[in-house]
Amino acid sequence: MASDESVQFYNRYSKKIETEAIYGEKYLKFIYGNPIGKLALWAAVKRSWFSGWYGKRMSSPNSFKKIFPFIECYGLNSDDFLLSVNEFKCFNDFFSRKLKPSKRPIDPSGEIVVFPADGRHLAINNISIDQPLWAKGQRLNIKKLLGGQNIAQRYEGGSVLVSRLCPTDYHRFHFPCNGKASSSSPINGFLYSVNPMALKRNISYLWRNRRFITELDTNDFGKISLVEIGATCVGGIKQTYNIGQVMKGSEKGFFHFGGSMTMIFFEKEKIIFSEDLLENGKLGREVYGRMGDHCAKAI
Repeated sequence: MASDESVQFYNRYSKKIETEAIYGEKYLKFIYGNPIGKLALWAAVKRSWFSGWYGKRMSSPNSFKKIFPFIECYGLNSDDFLLSVNEFKCFNDFFSRKLKPSKRPIDPSGEIVVFPADGRHLAINNISIDQPLWAKGQRLNIKKLLGGQNIAQRYEGGSVLVSRLCPTDYHRFHFPCNGKASSSSPINGFLYSVNPMALKRNISYLWRNRRFITELDTNDFGKISLVEIGATCVGGIKQTYNIGQVMKGSEKGFFHFGGSMTMIFFEKEKIIFSEDLLENGKLGREVYGRMGDHCAKAI
């Protein structure tokens, strides 16, 4: 293990580089950095039954008692929640909570793409160019991640926004722009962690994990692929949208308990990322941003 495993990101709102408070940090270090932990990873942690078992625990009435300590520990603002805390039946209800619409305003400009979720976002401006991806020498395998050569060729030389949701984040994901949405195609897989502490060791966890892929036809940004990736202790990925025309900022679905990730693939020369995403992306550094805020614009 490296001596410094801290995860740093640029906060768009404070305009400072901050260090992430990692939920389950000791557990992650043990599982992905200790030989005995790696045995547990292979035997149980990456497997669906483990996350299903944990998810059921978070859906039990007894799990309600975890909510208030979690809010206090991570400094969440309960005024943002659509429901009062006492209205949640279990921890998973709280985890997949809705927020008051006024707390996540949607950038109204037609030429703007917005963040699909709260989280830490990594912009890759050209998928074909080597760029730091949590560790040197690692590149995305688009063919494996998207499940085929034809769809991968569409995004050759294109851009991708990787949005990582921590357990402390709001866990509903939304459409980044207007368009016509296809049905969601599931690709089965394991459930590795998507925290940088794990991805620094093996980026292939992204295309070895369970995920959903949705195509979004747009007028201004070409054909976009939306990907939701599960992770350890994610009890499920729920799609809540209706196939067909969708509006920017409308809900697409939500994750049950656990850290998770979404990815948005753009065709070549369709968008340009916001300046803070471009500058930090060159360094392989994530940018914290909230759902509905601008992340790119049409070229």
